[in-house]
Amino acid sequence: MTFEDLINDIANYESVDLEFKSAKGGLPQSMWETYSSFANTQGGVIYLGVKEKNHHFSVDGLTREQIEDYKKLLWDGLNNRQKTSHNLLEMEDDIEALETTDGWVLRINVPRADLTVRPIYINGNREAVYKRKNEGDYLCQDKDIRRMYAESNILEVSQDSGILKGFSFENDIDPQSFREYRQIFADRKASHPWASLPDLEFLNKLGGYRVDKRTGEEGLTIAGMLMFGKYDSIVDEACIPSFFPDYREYLDSDPNARWSNRIYPDGTWEANLFQFFRRVYNRLQHALPSPFALKAGMRIEDSPTHVALREGFANSLIHCDYTVNASLITEKHRTKFVFSNPGSLLISLDQYFRGGESVCRNRALQKMFMMIGYAEKAGSGADKIWSGWKEGNFRIPSIIERDGRVILEMPLVDILSEDVKDVLLKRFGESVLKIDHNKLIALATCASDGFVTNNRMQFVLTAHPSDITDMLKDLCQEGYLIQTGFGKGTKYQLTQSLSGNKNYSIQGTSLFDYVGSSTDNLGSYSSYLGSSPDNLGGSPDNLGGSELPSKGDTIRRRREKPEQLRQRILKSCPDYIPMSEIAQRVKKNLTYLQGIISAMVAEGLLERKYPDVPTHPNQQYRAYSKDNQ
Repeated sequence: MTFEDLINDIANYESVDLEFKSAKGGLPQSMWETYSSFANTQGGVIYLGVKEKNHHFSVDGLTREQIEDYKKLLWDGLNNRQKTSHNLLEMEDDIEALETTDGWVLRINVPRADLTVRPIYINGNREAVYKRKNEGDYLCQDKDIRRMYAESNILEVSQDSGILKGFSFENDIDPQSFREYRQIFADRKASHPWASLPDLEFLNKLGGYRVDKRTGEEGLTIAGMLMFGKYDSIVDEACIPSFFPDYREYLDSDPNARWSNRIYPDGTWEANLFQFFRRVYNRLQHALPSPFALKAGMRIEDSPTHVALREGFANSLIHCDYTVNASLITEKHRTKFVFSNPGSLLISLDQYFRGGESVCRNRALQKMFMMIGYAEKAGSGADKIWSGWKEGNFRIPSIIERDGRVILEMPLVDILSEDVKDVLLKRFGESVLKIDHNKLIALATCASDGFVTNNRMQFVLTAHPSDITDMLKDLCQEGYLIQTGFGKGTKYQLTQSLSGNKNYSIQGTSLFDYVGSSTDNLGSYSSYLGSSPDNLGGSPDNLGGSELPSKGDTIRRRREKPEQLRQRILKSCPDYIPMSEIAQRVKKNLTYLQGIISAMVAEGLLERKYPDVPTHPNQQYRAYSKDNQ
C-alpha cells in the first residue's frame, strides 16, 4: 500500500468518526478512551501508527513485529474485564494491519455498542465512561452515566410503565382528553373489542393503568398521566415535575423576531400530550400543500408528506426521556419544522435510517399514539419521514444528538426550487440541467444546504454509499464540487463556476488525483482538506485556456513537492492578482488551487486585497512582504 492508498483508505470512512494515534512509543493508553467514546456514541475507526496534526498526516514507520505485538495487546485488553467492560470487536479483521511504503499501520473498527451493554467503561472503573464530541473524547458526567445505565434496561422495562402512587383516575385524569381519545379510537376501530370496555379496563389495555402481578400493586402509569393527565397532576413532584410541552411559530421574515404564536401550559387548557399533539399538529399541517388524490372515488386527505410530518412530531413525544429536563420544543418556521426532545437515540444512526428496527423508550405512549393512527409501531418511523419528504420534493430532513437532546429538522424548501435552479444556472450554465439525474440532485442539495456529505446523500438517493462516493468524486473531477475535510467531516461544496470552455471538464480537481505516494505530498493534501474555498475572483474565462495541462503534464506535476508549488505561487504574485491569474501563471487548475491558496493565506504566506471580505467578488492575492505593511 502506498501512502496514497492509505489516504484513500481513510477517505472511504466518510460517515464515521476517525481518530489517528501515534504508536511509536508503544500502544497509547488513550486508545482505550477512544474505544469507550466511539462505543458509547456512533462508532468510529482508529488508525494506530498515523500522526495527524491540523490535518497534516505522517506515518510512524512501525515494523511488522511491532504491529503484531500491538494486535496481541489489543485483543488481550479487549477480553480483559479490568481493561474494558465489553469486547465489541468480534471479527479478526476488525483489527487489521495495513502495510504502507512508509511503515505499518493498524486500523481498528469500533462499532456503536448495543443498548444492553452500554455504557462501555475502561480500567475496571464504572465511572470511566467516555463519549465522543466533535473530535475529542470526553469523560461523561454522572448524570449521563446514570442515564446510560437506565437505558440499558429499556428493552426489559419501558420507561413509562412505572406505577404512580397516590394518583387516581377520578382525580388526576382529564375527562375531556380521555373522552376525545376514546371517540377517535371508536371512529377508527368501531369493531375492535376494546371499544366497548369500561374506562379503566380500556386504559389498562393501552398501558395507562397497570397491575403488577408480582406485588399486587396497581395504579396509573407514567404513560397514562402524560397522555391524559391534568397538567397540575403531571408536574407534581411525584410524577414528571419538569414536563413542559412548548410550541413556537416563527413566521416573521425578521430572523431576530420573537415567535408569532405560541402554545404552552398557560393555564387555559390541560397541557397533556394528547391535547398538545392535537392542537399543534393542526397548525403544523397548514404549512403543507393540501393533498389531492382519489382512491376508489374518495379524496385522500393523508399524503405521504403529511404522514411524514405526523410521524416526525409523534416520534419526538414518544421517544422523549421524561426522567430528565422534559421540555419538549416544537417549532414551525417559514422554511422548516424543528422537533427537539430530551434524550438520546437508542439505536445507531445507521439503524435509524434503515428503519425496521425500533427500540422505544416509552412503549405505552407508542401504543396510545399508534392505536389512533398517529404513529407507526414498525421500525423507527424514519423510513416514512424520509420517503414522505422526498415525495414532497423537499430538502432531506436531518437528525442530530446535541447537548442531551435529539433534534429533527424537516426543511420546507423544494430541493429543485427556482432559487436553487437559479444558483446552479448562474454558476454552471444551462448544461448543468442536462447532467445525470442523481448528480443534479446532489448539486441541488449542495446548493440548498451549503454542502453535502456521503452520509446525507444516502437518504436522498437510493444508491450504495460507495456509488455515492464515486459520484461525488466524479463531480469534483468535473469541476462542480470541491472536497474538504476527512472522515465524518468530509464535505463537498459547490465550486464557483466551470471553465469558460463549456466543452471542457476540469481534470485533476479531486484530492485523490493530487496525492502522490510520497509523504512529501502530505502538507498540501491536508491543507486542501482543511480549508474552505475563497471566492474565485476574476473571470472564469481565465481558468487556464490552452495552458490547461495535458495528461502527461499532470503526471509530471503530481511529482512536484508541495513546497515547490507554494514557492511558485508566491513568485507568481508579487502584486495583487486574481486567483484565476495565479492559476494561469503556475499552470494549475483553479478549483485545485482554492484550498492551497486558502491555507497559504491562513499561514500568512499570502494576503488578500480585501481581508475583511474573503468572498469579495474582486478578491485578489499577493505574496506577503513586510515592505507592503
